[in-house]
Amino acid sequence: MASRIYGYAGKLLRVDLSQGTAAAEELNEDTLKKCIGGTGLGVKVLYEEVPPELNWADPRNRLVLASGPLGGTTIKGSGTYSVVTKGAQTNGATSTQANGFFGAYLRTAGFDGIVIQGKAKSLAYLYIHDGTAELRDAEHLRGKDTWETEEAIKKELGLTEKGSSVIGIGPAGENLVRFAAIAGDKGHVAGHNGPGAVMGAKNLKAIAVARGRGGFQVKDRAALKAVGDELFENTKNTPGLNIYQWGTSMGFVNGEKAGTLPVKNYTTNIYPETAPFMGENYRKRYQIKPNPCWACQMHHCHIMKIPDGPYAGFVGEEPEYEQWANWGPVIGNTNVDAAFVLANDVDRLGMETNEAGWVVGFAMECFQKGIITGKDTGGLELTWGNAEAARTLLRQIAHRRGLGEILAEGTMRASQRLGGEARNMAVFTRKGNAPRGHDHRTRWFEMFDTCVSNTSTIETTSILLRPEDLGLPAQVGQFDSDGIATFVAKSKGSMQFEDSLGVCRFTVRTDVDRLAKALNAATGWDFTLQDAMDMGRRTVNMMRVYNLRCGITKEMDAPSPRYSSIPSDGPSQGRNVAPHWEGMLRLYYRLMGWDEATGKPLPETLKALGLDNIVADVWGKQQANR
Repeated sequence: MASRIYGYAGKLLRVDLSQGTAAAEELNEDTLKKCIGGTGLGVKVLYEEVPPELNWADPRNRLVLASGPLGGTTIKGSGTYSVVTKGAQTNGATSTQANGFFGAYLRTAGFDGIVIQGKAKSLAYLYIHDGTAELRDAEHLRGKDTWETEEAIKKELGLTEKGSSVIGIGPAGENLVRFAAIAGDKGHVAGHNGPGAVMGAKNLKAIAVARGRGGFQVKDRAALKAVGDELFENTKNTPGLNIYQWGTSMGFVNGEKAGTLPVKNYTTNIYPETAPFMGENYRKRYQIKPNPCWACQMHHCHIMKIPDGPYAGFVGEEPEYEQWANWGPVIGNTNVDAAFVLANDVDRLGMETNEAGWVVGFAMECFQKGIITGKDTGGLELTWGNAEAARTLLRQIAHRRGLGEILAEGTMRASQRLGGEARNMAVFTRKGNAPRGHDHRTRWFEMFDTCVSNTSTIETTSILLRPEDLGLPAQVGQFDSDGIATFVAKSKGSMQFEDSLGVCRFTVRTDVDRLAKALNAATGWDFTLQDAMDMGRRTVNMMRVYNLRCGITKEMDAPSPRYSSIPSDGPSQGRNVAPHWEGMLRLYYRLMGWDEATGKPLPETLKALGLDNIVADVWGKQQANR
């Protein structure tokens, strides 16, 4: 019998859908110290087991879902799990997270993570309970949305609402929409880079996990609780965030004034109708019921019901800022009820909200300019703010019908299919994914980080991070190109460490130093801040090398023409990031220890991070042996 590893269940669940088998695999402590769990563990599996030439839809692709050593503990919001795979939009590395209960329940069931390969002969779902797993037929669930799937499986298995967690795909995943998401616990979504499409390609409809009675032990409960309380109080009392009370909706407060709201597919920065989208206002009208994640005390997540009007009686999860942004300003909609409905439609259909918003906004601008006509839309009037037309279009995308067949490929590929002027109207990175729901033309930090990221979304953050812990300035000018490139490089690795622990970013605020102390309390290790950053940077460099081997080169570390366009109005009118881009890249590469000409991690950088074994993959055997 393997010796106990404090902080871990100590097992991976290996599932081969082609063979219809599921078996436990023991983890060793040396491996865990290098990759921790969550994203770090997933990236290790991806790099070692998925050849770079493999297409994302190949059955040999791996789908890794993993928690970490803080998952399911007393740390607030520690139901988080990471999804790592080869993604559908970039055909490269994917790392995306969701909160709720799944990560915590997976650990109480006896597993730190799941590695899924192969393809089921027919639609199936995986049921995990009491340290075991079984595959079950899911053909009767085909076509159901994510909420319906969750409810049907819980009823079928006799599982209670809070005694189990179900994550899965909707019609979008079944139909291999490139930005399909994995959604569960009624509103918690892992969506970036199409993990739902990967799940659909494997004929896997859902994963259900019943809450167990144990599965892991921490080394020092008292110390873990103490540092957990510090983390939460730090987040709760951070000036200007207001997340504890109002969630992320309060991002609208200064968004329009600062020019950071993404309005009408980046055609304007003017959107004064922000007040209805702020929690302090809409919560007064809606009927709301708290719906917190595992061990969380934030007043962040609610189930809401619209009391009157055209959508009276509609029930859904309270949207996050990015959902409000995509279904409000991005598509020119000012009706908060309609945005609430659209945000939940996207979750239930099983799509990532940012890419879905950008692709609908793109289609609306194409309609306005006559590139798309009523003949193309089947009579839909895709005018700005037409929420009902957007609802219909989302269903067409999820089922790949009509115009939805083109738009299901995402903004980059849809613009390429339409050709002509449309190619310059879509918002995306050259790797193939759309950004999060802000106007990054006034947030150069996030545009730059999104474009150089290996994961298809941001890879670090300036908002929640404690920069003083890393010796960085508390503030960097929004148009300070050198300062931004430096901050992104020097903070790189912090989020990967956090995403390997099984915790929610909004409850721990990327406080790397305290998170290292929490890790030590759980495991009995002696991780320092530097150890934590090294672990994160090791993960970043592994993804970078993997993506380079997949053909994702330096030239793809760049925004599309519309993404990097010059604002025509608003507070950042006339600002142009383009002249600074190459200089930012060279500085970033140099600070990362990468070759400035190619963006390849240098052999000495990889060796310093303990990655001697992958030097040859990017530089050849001769360099590896030096």
